[in-house]
Amino acid sequence: MRWLGELEAEILDCLWKWDRPATVREVVDDINTRRPAAYSTVMTVATILYNKGWLTREKQGRAWLYTPVRSREAYSAALMEDALGASQDRPAALAYFVERMTDEEVAALHEALRTVGRPAG
Repeated sequence: MRWLGELEAEILDCLWKWDRPATVREVVDDINTRRPAAYSTVMTVATILYNKGWLTREKQGRAWLYTPVRSREAYSAALMEDALGASQDRPAALAYFVERMTDEEVAALHEALRTVGRPAG
């Protein structure tokens, strides 16, 4: 797992936000509300994301409809796993991370542990 490039992240953000398949034209139009983006550039990056296994695509007329393979949450979890893997002392890295969590995040962590059947204490 690696961090996404800026345009890769913008494309996936659109698709995650919409929670439906979308065309490159829709993505370009959305990005262009914030900054200029060329259709050909977004198409190239969407194709790269498809080739990397981040997107699926299905032909609709002359256009491709793109859909993310992973959810935003799955992507975030994979990044956290990679970050932990970079440490030689995973328990220490986890403790350092948890010390900086808000009360709401700690409560969410306890709930996640309960949900997957692991004791939180």
